[in-house]
Amino acid sequence: MRRTSTVLAALALVAAATACSDSGGGGGSANTPGVTGTEIVVGTHMPLTGPAAAGYSKIAPASKAYFDYVNANGGVHGRKITYKIMDDTYNPATTQQVVRELVLQDKVFAILNGLGTPTHTGVLDFLKTNRVPDLFVASGSRSWNQPDKYPGTFGFNVDYTVEGKILATHVKQTQAGKKVCFLGQDDDFGRDALAGIEKILGPVAAKQSYVTSNPNVGPQMGALKQAGCQVVMLATVPGFTALSLGTAAKIGFKPQFVVSQVGADLTTLTKQLGPAAPLTEGLISDNYLPLSTDDANPWIQLFKKVNAQYNGNAEFDNNIVYGMSVAYLFVQTLQAAGKDLTRDGLIAAVEKGGFQGPGMAPLRFSKTDHSGYGGMRLSRVQGGKQAYFGTVYETDDGDGAVQPYTAAPAAPPSNGIPAAP
Repeated sequence: MRRTSTVLAALALVAAATACSDSGGGGGSANTPGVTGTEIVVGTHMPLTGPAAAGYSKIAPASKAYFDYVNANGGVHGRKITYKIMDDTYNPATTQQVVRELVLQDKVFAILNGLGTPTHTGVLDFLKTNRVPDLFVASGSRSWNQPDKYPGTFGFNVDYTVEGKILATHVKQTQAGKKVCFLGQDDDFGRDALAGIEKILGPVAAKQSYVTSNPNVGPQMGALKQAGCQVVMLATVPGFTALSLGTAAKIGFKPQFVVSQVGADLTTLTKQLGPAAPLTEGLISDNYLPLSTDDANPWIQLFKKVNAQYNGNAEFDNNIVYGMSVAYLFVQTLQAAGKDLTRDGLIAAVEKGGFQGPGMAPLRFSKTDHSGYGGMRLSRVQGGKQAYFGTVYETDDGDGAVQPYTAAPAAPPSNGIPAAP
């Protein structure tokens, strides 16, 4: 038994040493997990099923479609991108299982665009320990912007506090004197959004929360109606936005709804509401990417072409725009990291910044800022269509002013693929 234990201990030491030497820090492409001379393997966790699947299940397939388009045109520095998509059902325990599988079994180079505040929070330390780049998290939590604590993690979405400040500024300007209330997810999504709102408006008149495991917001809507709310600001995923609109209508509650962009895609809401889709009329939201209905936008033209060729011509919506925008940025970072691809080199390329893509607001990546996009433009549903109005605004997650951002967005390259710098 002692001999067996000794052998096992020796094997464990060898395995640990091998893991350390293969971490892909700065030892060159040959020693980097998930990278060969012809392939780059990355992975993600997404709610392909479960309470957040509505709309969100379309994001990763759209990213994969863009990668397939890039692969068909020669890849990045001669390598093709393989994207492993794991369903975590928006369950934090499942997220931990699938991310461990991606890292320890599939040996992915990086995790890309893992979705969800409660889900992704639980894998931050694991990814840090294993030195896996954690790029462009699909959530606006401020947790991703901690370069000292999590040097390999970067956001993508505008953080929820920045968004809350921008939406609340619009409410302050257009709904003065009205009773403003709040319903949000019972996690950092809801709390960060409320923090931004209250930086501008002060304490809201009433606030409620929900958990995704309970698809019933009847008590919350009833309480907001009882409180006399005239404006209800929502930090909700799409399924709960639809539930909120439908439930409010059933009890004769008709406030002005102002909704975080993560739960406001009109195509998704229309599908969720069915015959009750007209309840979206007048809904106020915001975004930082071109809207899927803007056929004159060159990015939408590019993404529609990719969607038709590589994504089975799926129903085109803002989730597909989002997924392809993330994929475009990832290809930019791979180009910037160079042919000798390492994990440290990838992180350094993101921190160097300077990226431009479909977004109308600035990307703020630097050594001290891992937060992603920094501004939004307001949108409204009118006549059954979602359209922008006004200018783009930017701000910070502190006490900085909300101010216009006037730089023109970039145009896509002629072949739709970012070139190496």
